Amino acid sequence: MSERVVKVGIIGQGRSGRDIHGNLLAKIPDYYRIAAIADSLPDRQQLAVEEYGCNAYATWEEMVEKEQLDLVVNASPSHQHYPISLELLNRGFNVLCEKPLARSAAEVDDLIAASKKAGKVLAVFQQSRYLHAFTQMRKVIESGVLGRIVQVDFTYSGFARRWDWQTLQSNNGGNLLNTGPHPVDMALQLFGTDTMPDITCVMDRANTFGDAEDYVKILMRGPGRPTIDLEISSCSAYSRDTYILHGTNGGLRGNASKLEWKYFKPEEAPEQKLTREPLLNANGMPAYCNEQLTWHSDSWEVQLPDNRTSFESMTEQLYLMLYRTLVNGEPLEVTPEQVRQQMAVMEECRRQNPQIYA
Repeated sequence: MSERVVKVGIIGQGRSGRDIHGNLLAKIPDYYRIAAIADSLPDRQQLAVEEYGCNAYATWEEMVEKEQLDLVVNASPSHQHYPISLELLNRGFNVLCEKPLARSAAEVDDLIAASKKAGKVLAVFQQSRYLHAFTQMRKVIESGVLGRIVQVDFTYSGFARRWDWQTLQSNNGGNLLNTGPHPVDMALQLFGTDTMPDITCVMDRANTFGDAEDYVKILMRGPGRPTIDLEISSCSAYSRDTYILHGTNGGLRGNASKLEWKYFKPEEAPEQKLTREPLLNANGMPAYCNEQLTWHSDSWEVQLPDNRTSFESMTEQLYLMLYRTLVNGEPLEVTPEQVRQQMAVMEECRRQNPQIYA
């Protein structure tokens, strides 16, 4: 049993508020208790009362006025994340906001300022930071066996037609803001959060029924940094590895369930030196550079604790991190300042695609 149970109010009981946040919080009652929810639909209110044993309200304003809450989870529609989170902070509540946190770096600045003024925590639901495959990938990079990382490929693509509210610019829809926060967050962790990358971005509307993009290709570059090639496409009929690392000593590939990597050890490699003259073989005939390297290989497969799915596991890790912040005062591991950089990258992507974002 933890030393204190955090009382939570959840705004929204849709795919995020109920299926993600409510589902996970109900499984860790030693740390969190769902005290109340807010949703405009009476059927969802009644279901929450039955499932969580909590109070239910038609509006978030009524919920926060009547409940003593330690944390409010903002799982409202995407375009309401910024204004509702800002109002909650101004009212003196700790906030965990779903992604995307906002639409611009300036809006994130507003939220950070309000958080500091109120002395309250502003957290962002970027749970993919705790994806087991990403954690393992970072361990492999930090081990140094791949050498210097030259390029990182993130491919979050498939073939899909979509026609719901998340295809509209007015709702902060589109692949960049819907899916993008996850791979962009991971990409910036590998690129470095101390500087802005140079951005080249191409976006398109391919299979969407809305006015936002459903194809995104981003290149992130910077001196002394790995080049990031990030793709989120809804018109990719063939699957590819989600993650590929290019290193000077080897590489890695894989997905959320399995990774494999191979590398050579420089101390085991044949000694070579630059030759400016044409190469010749043992018979004096023209030859091409060719050497035999000894390759080492390794692999990893995800092992999930306590019958959790991968999604539930990384969601739990984020909530436990947030618990340590709220109860023990430990610093956030996913900070709003890091998310601000993410928003700045996305703003530049929209600026470079005026055919979609005029």
